[in-house]
Amino acid sequence: MTSSRILALDLGSSSVRAVVLDRDGADLAPVPGAAVREEARIRQDARGAAELDLDTYLGATVACLDELSDTGQLDGIDTVAISTQWHSLLGLDARGDPAGPCLSWMDLRPTLPAGRAPANAAAYHDRTGAWWHPFYWPVRIGWLRDAGVDARRWVGLPEYLGLRLWGEVTASVSSASGTGALDTRDCRWDAEALDLAGVTEAEVPPLAPDGWHGTLTGEYRKRWPELAAARIAPPLGDGAASALGSGCHGPNRLSVTVGTSAAVRLVTAEAPTPAPHVWRYRVDRRRAVLGVAYSGGGVLDEWVGRLVGADRAGTEEELAALAPGEHGLVCLPYHAGHRPPADDPTGAGGTLYGLRLTTTPADVTAATTEGVCHEVADGARALDPSGTATPMLGGGAVAASGWLTRRLAAALGGSARRCVDPEVGACGAAASALGVDYTPTTTDVVVPAGDVAAMRAAGVRHRALRDRLAAPLGD
Repeated sequence: MTSSRILALDLGSSSVRAVVLDRDGADLAPVPGAAVREEARIRQDARGAAELDLDTYLGATVACLDELSDTGQLDGIDTVAISTQWHSLLGLDARGDPAGPCLSWMDLRPTLPAGRAPANAAAYHDRTGAWWHPFYWPVRIGWLRDAGVDARRWVGLPEYLGLRLWGEVTASVSSASGTGALDTRDCRWDAEALDLAGVTEAEVPPLAPDGWHGTLTGEYRKRWPELAAARIAPPLGDGAASALGSGCHGPNRLSVTVGTSAAVRLVTAEAPTPAPHVWRYRVDRRRAVLGVAYSGGGVLDEWVGRLVGADRAGTEEELAALAPGEHGLVCLPYHAGHRPPADDPTGAGGTLYGLRLTTTPADVTAATTEGVCHEVADGARALDPSGTATPMLGGGAVAASGWLTRRLAAALGGSARRCVDPEVGACGAAASALGVDYTPTTTDVVVPAGDVAAMRAAGVRHRALRDRLAAPLGD
């Protein structure tokens, strides 16, 4: 057995987290008191802009490592693992400086250009695992150019931080797979996607070969001498990291995570043709990850709390007294917009149907959260039609609410396993960097048959309203 310490960086949408883990063989455990978080500003406005502040983001990353260094927590680190948000985009000028804004996945402004589209949409989806959609690089690059961004190279957030911290813009196969411009079967840039974007392969990041690792630049080796010899592993897309951190190493386990957003994912050694509403990205060159994702997850819990003045901790008991669907409401949880393949990312917004004068704050809270559960359950059926995979529940919202966990399990058929450690992304990134299959500590979640039947009946009403309003399945 090999014992060591590993640093996991989580490059999230609105914050940077740094977690130190102890490794003993394939076992990983966060070191008590060795987790720090710094906010990373996103500039948003009513037009749909959602831009990452790169100076703040780099500063947040450096601040996390400074804090761990000051408390001696970086001592003994030999590997740095990274979980990164997928889908960000920015242009760099000839000096490697930003030539324009850095779009996050939440930016809703890009639109499809007139007169440009793949020759065969189904073949394009089969190769890239993505769609010709404003969410992805092939459309966004053209939109940024039309907005006046004159760039020599196009990269994502992890490549930009790589340039600053370890002096390279090399992209991992995992981070590149979220661009929508990678052939996710053969792990190379897709010629048609690049042509549609109007760029050459020299204008996107080189892909890291097997065995690649980075080391900090001289400036940062001096700042953190404890990390001078540490190997920086290729960044892992956050969805892939969460799946591995949930113990999902193959198609017998279904990763279900609810954090700010929500997603269902399957890891497979093959790269099967994804179903029409399913995307296919990569863990690495050996493994693909199939998924359905939703912009609305825990963010809706925060929204409904502000709306009705409810405190989740104070309403758990009241929520538990409600049977699934007892409130009589149907919520289509699209308040944060849609993910692809929906043609209109903004959509018509969310829907709360069936309000009465007797509706209570707990009813609204329950209906909103159950709406997320119904969407997630439909995504699970798209990925695992036979229903044979064991659902592994994780993410911050799951860790924070036993009631949500039970509702999710009911929507998924009645039984699941809940990951005890909320740091599923950090553990997954660390496991990937070390080349081990991580098995998280879990607890069984079993709900009464009556709750399963009630959630099933409520799900029928949910799908009926969704179909009536022609809302999409998800992403």
